[in-house]
Amino acid sequence: MDFTKEVYNDIIVETVNLSRATLKEAEDFKKSLAEDINAGWKKMIVDLTECEFIDSTFLGALVVSLKKITSMGGDLRLIGFQPAVHSMFELTRMYRVFEAFSKKDEAINSFK
Repeated sequence: MDFTKEVYNDIIVETVNLSRATLKEAEDFKKSLAEDINAGWKKMIVDLTECEFIDSTFLGALVVSLKKITSMGGDLRLIGFQPAVHSMFELTRMYRVFEAFSKKDEAINSFK
């Protein structure tokens, strides 16, 4: 399975189980996040630990989801940047848009 979900109280964690997250997976990922947001989840963490690479369409799915969840009074945080993913966020300056953490428990605690 490309995406798995875990729940910690009122926080949902979506894990991306792909080494390369690209156009092929971006639409399914965006739908998965939208389903969670529409179901009322307002605290979301996306775990990118397994991703060695994400392309611009996958990054776009994250941006669309962030906009949607913040418009509903929630927030989306990221964890687990590999070097190439970190570079992509720096290159696109998305590190200014997303709150990112190195560990899941840090991201979970940031919602308190």
